[in-house]
Amino acid sequence: MGLLRLARRIIDWAFKQFYSPQFVRYFIVGCSAVLLDMATLYWLKTIIGLTAVWSIVINQLAMCSYVFLLNKYWVFASSGAFARQAVRYFSLAAANYLIAIFWMWLFNEQFGFNYLLVRLVNIALSTVWNFLLYRFFVYVKK
Repeated sequence: MGLLRLARRIIDWAFKQFYSPQFVRYFIVGCSAVLLDMATLYWLKTIIGLTAVWSIVINQLAMCSYVFLLNKYWVFASSGAFARQAVRYFSLAAANYLIAIFWMWLFNEQFGFNYLLVRLVNIALSTVWNFLLYRFFVYVKK
């Protein structure tokens, strides 16, 4: 009985995290980032002529800076500890960066999936874990 109660409390807590004004702002930033991400990825691959992997390499660097600044100042309203937060954010971004490159290599270059679809799936999955890590690790108020 105790284990079921604990599981229920964890589930309730998780739902509360995603039904908040903060998550709505995070979602808005995320949607704008997805549109910008997809447009620049398309531009780098189709117009400039880079491979999908090199397009992701360049694209991720720009997207990380855009998302960090909007999340810091608008979503999480964090005014201090810029250096500490930047180190934490870019450490998490580095992990996401490697995952994005690996996913693109695996699903586009090895299995032939459309590069835009691969990117959208990667973004959707990372949205969930990133919100929690941003909220409780990167932009935590001390």
